[in-house]
Amino acid sequence: MKIENDLVEKHLDNIRALQASSGLFMASRSDVSTGYNKAWLRDNFYTCLAFEEVEEWETVIKVWKAILQIFVKHKDKIDWARKNKPLETWQYIHARYNPETFEEFWEEWGNKQNDAVGAILFKLGDLEEKGIRIVETAEEKLVVQILVDYLESIEYWHDPDNGVWEEYEELHMSSVGACVAGLKKIRILPYIKVPDYIIERGEETLRKFLPRESNSKFTDLALLSLIYPFSVVDEKQARDIVRHLEYHLERDRGVIRYKNDRYYNKNDDGYSEEAEWCFGFPWLSIIYKLWADEERAHEYLQKSIETIYKDQIPELYYSDSPKPNDNTPLAWAESLFVVALLRTGR
Repeated sequence: MKIENDLVEKHLDNIRALQASSGLFMASRSDVSTGYNKAWLRDNFYTCLAFEEVEEWETVIKVWKAILQIFVKHKDKIDWARKNKPLETWQYIHARYNPETFEEFWEEWGNKQNDAVGAILFKLGDLEEKGIRIVETAEEKLVVQILVDYLESIEYWHDPDNGVWEEYEELHMSSVGACVAGLKKIRILPYIKVPDYIIERGEETLRKFLPRESNSKFTDLALLSLIYPFSVVDEKQARDIVRHLEYHLERDRGVIRYKNDRYYNKNDDGYSEEAEWCFGFPWLSIIYKLWADEERAHEYLQKSIETIYKDQIPELYYSDSPKPNDNTPLAWAESLFVVALLRTGR
C-alpha cells in the first residue's frame, strides 16, 4: 500500500486547525458543543506524536513549552500535593485546561488522571534522548522534579484514578504503566532524582494485574499505550493484551473501549451497543508494524482509512452505524492515523 503525501498533509492540516495561539491543541473543533474545545494534557501528548513523526520540531517544541508553562503556573498547587498527600479530587493535578490562559476547569470531570502525568514525564525524557531540549530554565527543572515527587506522594502504584477514559476511580494498569514509563524515561535528565523504589512498586503492580486493565475490566483499549508509545511490557504481555483486545473489543468501524461502555452507547439501557473508537485501528497498525508483521499492519491501516468521514477521523462511530459523534475530527485520532500512515503505508 503506497500512501500519497497529500493524504498525510491533509490529516496534519486537520490537526493544525485545532491549535490555539499558545501552541496547545484543543481535543476537537472550537465550535463543538461537547466540551472538547479544551486542551487536555493527554490529548496534547498523543496529538504531538504526528509532528514528531514528520520532524516538525517547531510545533513540537511550542506544544511542550506550553505544557511546561501549565505546570509552572500551577506550581504552588502541585508542590502542596507533593508535600501533603491529596485527599480530594480537586487537589490532584487537573487533566484539562483553557488552551489560551492555562486555567483549570473546575467542574467535576474525573480530573484525577495519573496517566497524564506519567505521559508528560515520559515525553520530556524521550525528547531529551532525541536531542530536543524542552526543560531549560531553573523553574522548569524544579517543576519537573516536583512532578516526580508528586507521583511518589500520591503513591501512584496503588492509587485509584479516573484513568484514560476519565470515569469512576479504580486502579488502572494503563495509568500505572504510564507512570512507570515516565519515571524511567525522565531519569535521563541528570538533575532529576527518581527513587528506585517508586519504579519498582509500579512494576510489581503491573506484574500482578496484567494483562487485565483493572479489577472490573478484563481488557481495555487504553492498554495499547503500554506497548506504544510507552513500551513497558514484555512481549508475552504485549501479545496477550492485543489478542484479548482483538477478540473482545474489535468492531467494524473501530475498537470499543471496554465491555459495557456507556459513553455514546446506542442502546437505551447502556449495554451491548458500545461506541466504536476510530483510533483503535491505527494504534493496532503501529503496533503490528513494530512487530514487523507487515500483513496485519497493512490490514489495520486499511481499516483506519475506512473510518475517514468527510476527510476527517472522528472520535467514534455509534455501534454498527455509519454515524460518527460530533467530536470530528478528534486530534489524537488524527495523530495516530498520521503515524500509522507514515510507518505502515510506505
